Amino acid sequence: MNSNPEPAIVHWRDDGTPASPRYGDIYRSAGTGLDQARHVFLRGCGLLADGHAPADWAGRPVWQLLENGFGLGLNFLAAWRAWLDDPQRPARLFYSAVEAHPPEAADILRSAAPFPELHPLAEQLAAQWRGLLPGLHRIALAGGAVQLTLAVGDARALLPELTGRFDSVFLDGFDPQKNPAMWSADVLRAIARLCRPGARAATWCVAGEVRERLAACGFDVARVPGLPPKRHALAARYAPRHLPRRRARPGEVLPLATAPGRCAIVGAGLAGASLAYALAARGWQVTVLGEGHEPADGASALPAGVFAPHVSPDDRPLSRLTRAGCAATLARARALLRDGIDFAESGVLERHAPGERRRPEGWNTTKSIAASALSTGTSGLFRSHIGLPDDDTHPALWHASAGWMRPAALVRALLAAPGIRFVGGARVARVAAHGSGWQVLDEAGQVLAEAALVALAAGFGTRALLEASFPGQAQGWPLHALRGQVAFGPVPDDAAALPPFPVNGHGHLIAAGSTWVAGATFERGNAQPATSAADHAANRLRLTELLPRAAALLAPQWDDGRAQAWTGVRCTVPDRLPAVGPAFASNQAPAPAGQAPAAIENEAPWVLTGLSSRGLTLAVLAGEIAAAWASGEPLPVERSLAHALRASRWNKPSP
Repeated sequence: MNSNPEPAIVHWRDDGTPASPRYGDIYRSAGTGLDQARHVFLRGCGLLADGHAPADWAGRPVWQLLENGFGLGLNFLAAWRAWLDDPQRPARLFYSAVEAHPPEAADILRSAAPFPELHPLAEQLAAQWRGLLPGLHRIALAGGAVQLTLAVGDARALLPELTGRFDSVFLDGFDPQKNPAMWSADVLRAIARLCRPGARAATWCVAGEVRERLAACGFDVARVPGLPPKRHALAARYAPRHLPRRRARPGEVLPLATAPGRCAIVGAGLAGASLAYALAARGWQVTVLGEGHEPADGASALPAGVFAPHVSPDDRPLSRLTRAGCAATLARARALLRDGIDFAESGVLERHAPGERRRPEGWNTTKSIAASALSTGTSGLFRSHIGLPDDDTHPALWHASAGWMRPAALVRALLAAPGIRFVGGARVARVAAHGSGWQVLDEAGQVLAEAALVALAAGFGTRALLEASFPGQAQGWPLHALRGQVAFGPVPDDAAALPPFPVNGHGHLIAAGSTWVAGATFERGNAQPATSAADHAANRLRLTELLPRAAALLAPQWDDGRAQAWTGVRCTVPDRLPAVGPAFASNQAPAPAGQAPAAIENEAPWVLTGLSSRGLTLAVLAGEIAAAWASGEPLPVERSLAHALRASRWNKPSP
């Protein structure tokens, strides 16, 4: 047992003041937090209408706000409230914040309790406040119009991982004497690099060294009246004499030069529908071209599938990406689908044979289990349903924020969003540049669609489209076919004998409403979706090894033909990460820090492919990453993680 447990993140004093035992400082005085948020931060950054003068964000399509020191979230809730109350508010609010020690959801609710106007907002935030491991987390609120990006960890490490051009900055760390790292020159320089020229910053802290460091970073700094009993607060505006040039990363994705207009997407599965939805939410008019007469006619026609995070001992990029992907998928499903019919956040049990998979760090620690929403699935409910032995020879992971979904239902719901038009029966042969945009052509050269932006999301078929459209440039794209077959049938009357959650590992079983699904096979290099009797038998054997009791219950369906086979072709890439963004790297250099990124001309088609068997886990997130890149918005994941997904990593820069 640890003899030196970490102190509680928040200690509530008898008078209602929240304090930090770690730093020996208070978050705010009792009952004054909302007044300070409005006076110091919102008014200091010009975000409250003053008399006849509108707030700075009035009429803007997007406003980006950065906070160093999220604390109990009161500044965020106050900004969200001000946004809601302003009839001239921007259409979308991006709020990015750094916090090394996120509190419990109960602390957020208690902090907002004295302020009735914040209660409904705090409840919505607390409902999504979970699984906050170190790294970036995106929380969508107000129907997606408010996007909170929470960076959990040390500000010095995470500020360079944030993206965006921020219009407002809230500096709200603990006292510089108690937590000097939050006010260091390195941290303030990193913040300055994320600001656009003219951005306004505000803080309660008027310490001389803080003013000097802000001035050295290019801010014009002034002391302004504070909230009594404090005499002063600080207001600043970013106006550097020289903008530092940001270090370029090879193949960096830059925003599009064109404003949202017409977009054509080839592919009407999870990838194409997710990208279409994300772009339409940003004002694009999207045409989705599918080969079949109905959407989701390829691999996305799977009867039901699992979405769950990947676990690795070293928390590699795929693991971090799938955690963020599950959160994005769940948020989209809650907004668009019918719980219990189209999807269920049932949790997923992942089990492996002894020694088959290394356990993640912290497996046996209570803190790791609570923080990561993982636990050893070795107790009552799991063992009784799946027949695990009483010892620990068959370890299992329980993924709480995971479940099952019908992919076709999600595709149809995504394509039903305003601004999206589906065109079926489109036999696309290639795409070609035309003027400042693109044409989508069939084999006869007939134009199927014209658009300012074209994206290829046709799974394994993306490779053939790229090779036909760019014969000298797209050769060697390492997209590979991966044929997979599952078995499915009706859930029997005595369904209580089946696990009420998907079981995943070497094979899987899903009891999705009235249908069960088991599988799956993996056949590399086969792009033909024909079913196989041998694979059907292999799936039966796989289920027997995974869950003997369930296999025995379903055995009659294999014998009498009720257990049917379904086959689809997935698309993989060698590094197991999706391919997202422009197909070919741009030759343009990034802009100096603080300036608008050097928007690129539409040099190449965009792609979204390579989701492998993780389409349900990754498609929604990948669509959001692509749309954020195209729009120059803050990314929902770390800059370095998004950089690893660039489709152009497989190609040399375009000539």
